[in-house]
Amino acid sequence: MSITPRRPLRPVLPALLLLLAAVLFAAPTASARTEAAPTATLTEITDFGTNPSNLQMYLYVPDNVTAHPAVVVAVHYCTGSGPAMYNGTEWAQLADTYGFVVIYPSVTRSSKCFDVSSPQALKRGGGSDPVGIKSMIDWTVNTYSADTSRIYATGISSGAMMTNVLLGDYPDVFAAGAAFSGVPFGCFATTDGSEWNSACSGGTIAHTPQEWGDLVRAAYPGYTGTRPRMQVWHGTEDDVLRYPNFGEEIKQWTNVLGVSQTPAASDSPVSGWNRTRYGATGDRAPVEAISLQGVGHNLYAWGMAARALTFFGLDSSGPAPQPQPGACKVTATTNAWNTGLTASVTITNTGTTTINNWQLAFTLPTGQTITNGWGATYTPSSGTVTATNATYNGTLAPNASVSIGYQANHGGNSAAPGAFTLNGAACTAS
Repeated sequence: MSITPRRPLRPVLPALLLLLAAVLFAAPTASARTEAAPTATLTEITDFGTNPSNLQMYLYVPDNVTAHPAVVVAVHYCTGSGPAMYNGTEWAQLADTYGFVVIYPSVTRSSKCFDVSSPQALKRGGGSDPVGIKSMIDWTVNTYSADTSRIYATGISSGAMMTNVLLGDYPDVFAAGAAFSGVPFGCFATTDGSEWNSACSGGTIAHTPQEWGDLVRAAYPGYTGTRPRMQVWHGTEDDVLRYPNFGEEIKQWTNVLGVSQTPAASDSPVSGWNRTRYGATGDRAPVEAISLQGVGHNLYAWGMAARALTFFGLDSSGPAPQPQPGACKVTATTNAWNTGLTASVTITNTGTTTINNWQLAFTLPTGQTITNGWGATYTPSSGTVTATNATYNGTLAPNASVSIGYQANHGGNSAAPGAFTLNGAACTAS
């Protein structure tokens, strides 16, 4: 059975089709509607907020994006782009596994390099690229109810330099960064409008740790909150951003994070790699530095992002979150005799959240060797020691304390350790 429409309706059909097409083609973009972008595909987001240097924003959201996801900002190299960073690194694949969101900023200026040199770029809210990237983060946080305590930056070359800049400009935004072949914050600074600083790229700019740290602190004057952790990578044969920049980055970020420049741990996880950790011995130390022997500027290789992810703590095998710097207090005293001593150590959680499964790191004075201990397991017995909680005292509620101790031999110096970190965070010592 068929129904033939009345003649008067026929002229209306083309008009209805045109109207329907107009509605479909005029559908607002994801950015205009401030709603989720398509999943499992790289999507450009427009109108994401203040963007003084006309950056482009690309976003990757996995199918299994978690509630309140973490956010990784992956910043490209000179001549690169957001899509090139998406295709050339494994951050999207890692997002598929762990459910976080990836932002890929993209430069539109002719050099395709990020601004890490202008006075505007080296100041919080000063303008240029960092402001646009901060807008991308804000858009993503608002759209996906992202976890603002788990926002991270990483980059290669120009992107590595921008990672240093972002952590300096916005220490309250980022939890950590990973810079592959970069330079310290402020090293590339210029005042003549040039994007390139030959003295910095040539590795001839050197400062004291305090001077490097002051450059970072000047980006956000008066800020006293938590500073993001930093992981830096560099090849010894880098002929674009010379290898001395690696040591200057270490000096800068150990000073900013208030930890010793003497490594708490050193190892070689891959042949030809030398990894040093500062302020703690675990995967989430305040500063981690990886030097690649005989490797040039283009050091990034598949698999390195997964190591940065472990440093961030975003992989499922990562250690428990650490207390923030200043969220713990340690009191240590010793009683000595002849060539021996006993030490009493009290750890207090001065933060607002419970600490589970703690590790207390400290350095014994020269000549001291632990012979036995209580309340914790102590390894190694001399040098930089890590005390790991016992099964019965691994939980520290806010304002709670735990007392541990050890017996040691000494060669004349019977003093107690003077500095401590709890799960990688510096504690107040008394």
